[in-house]
Amino acid sequence: MSTTINSYYGDQQQPLGSPDGGDLEKHYIDAKAYILSATTKDGTNLYDHLAHCITRLLIDQPRDGTDLVEDISKNIKSEATPPQHDTLRDRPAQDSEHILAEEQKPLFDKADHTEELDDEALQSPLPHILEQAYYFEQAGIGLGKDESYRIWLSLKQLVDKGQFEKLRFWGKIFGTQKNYYIAEVEHNVEDDTDDNEINEEAHINDDNKEGDGEEIEGEEDPLPKSTYKPPSAVPKEERGTGVNKFTYYVCNHPGTSWVKLPIVTPAQISQARLIKHFFTGDLNKEITSYPAYPGTEKNYLRAQIARISATTHVSPAGKFKFSEEEEESEEEGARENYQENEDFKGAALSELLDEELNGWVHHVQYILPQGRTKWWNPGENADKEEEENEEEEEMKAETEEIEPEQGPPLLTPIGADVEIQNTKAWTAKISSNLIPQYACAFVRSNLWPGAYAFARGTVWENIYVGFGHKYATTDYGPELPPLPANEYSDGPEIGEAEDPSPEEEAKARAAEEQAVDEGEEEEQEEEVDNEENDD
Repeated sequence: MSTTINSYYGDQQQPLGSPDGGDLEKHYIDAKAYILSATTKDGTNLYDHLAHCITRLLIDQPRDGTDLVEDISKNIKSEATPPQHDTLRDRPAQDSEHILAEEQKPLFDKADHTEELDDEALQSPLPHILEQAYYFEQAGIGLGKDESYRIWLSLKQLVDKGQFEKLRFWGKIFGTQKNYYIAEVEHNVEDDTDDNEINEEAHINDDNKEGDGEEIEGEEDPLPKSTYKPPSAVPKEERGTGVNKFTYYVCNHPGTSWVKLPIVTPAQISQARLIKHFFTGDLNKEITSYPAYPGTEKNYLRAQIARISATTHVSPAGKFKFSEEEEESEEEGARENYQENEDFKGAALSELLDEELNGWVHHVQYILPQGRTKWWNPGENADKEEEENEEEEEMKAETEEIEPEQGPPLLTPIGADVEIQNTKAWTAKISSNLIPQYACAFVRSNLWPGAYAFARGTVWENIYVGFGHKYATTDYGPELPPLPANEYSDGPEIGEAEDPSPEEEAKARAAEEQAVDEGEEEEQEEEVDNEENDD
């Protein structure tokens, strides 16, 4: 009887018969080497597996050990190999943290040929977020170094994709499902065109034209048309002016794609003042509120950004100044532009921490109740139309009597802001009283919780981190529905006549018969007269 074994020294097979006494030790060594070398995919060799099986048999000592050898071998293999899946429930999929990590991987990709770039090529509008985060951290405000660095890298991606003159991190607004990271940019108005807005306006104009030209064909008596003319809508301010001076981009997480927000309209700002809605993180989500909001969550977000910016964006006094043309303007409210003061060398801490708060000024235009920064006269359209009747003249006279809305001019000290129930609208503090020579001053808005600004020397910045809600002294209550219209006044022309009595009906019937008889007699007389004339 002969068998074959794999030699430990190679794959060559050699016959093995009855070994002699001298070759027994050599064959034993070769056989043991083969058993030790035969391993499975998980690294277990045959020698260890047989040793485990024999150990299990000696420990348990079953009566039918010969029949259970295969089962014991199978159990030992299953215990040594981890299961691919749980038999009770499936292995959970990747959580949100792993998915977000995959999305943020491109943030840490190194740029190619960075050593060849010169100083001019490296100049960009990207702000130094970590420096700003350091000063905000001194005041107890901020998002953390890790999150700030990811925001910085995400802003770099935005700068690489577009051509912007200025860019800054506006802040973060919390949502119930996702948050919003907001970037504020400024660039040329000519290059800042939005095809979606143009298409939307064209679609609205087409709908209006179709509605005006509707006529029902084949109708002999057309329905009366209403002569009521609704008040003209307040026009929006063009991009690059007023509330639309800056363009805003948002994303839900640093590393995800930036989405450009549309321009805001006066109606959206006015309606945003009447409702209070928590953001969800979905820009296309409809807003269910009363009064009904004219737009989705992205429009409401843009309106809240405009309101917060107009109220809480402040800078040290003297940082900006009006140009010569603006100074010559007689009306302070007409000042719309300013420029940086080259002679500004920083404000002292004593001025920034003044109790009267005259060391800080607003550098964003005030939003009027109309929803614009520059008042629009509703009577402008009436002047262009011809006066057809006296009613139009009276309406025109009423519109001319409307007083224009006015607000505080640009660069007004924040100390002049309206108080909130005997509480100032702003609170000024110093970051450290222990080392004041290296401390920075910061102010906190009490009207919009989450809005802060810091200043140290020539370095200053604003940030907002909150839910996007204005502080209210009372609980929120929605607007009440309008009162029902008055009933139409009763008059004889629409009054219902009383039913006549039987006697009155008999008299009326007799009068009608008498009138008919008299008419027939007159006709007969006329016929007789005509016959006589013919003869």
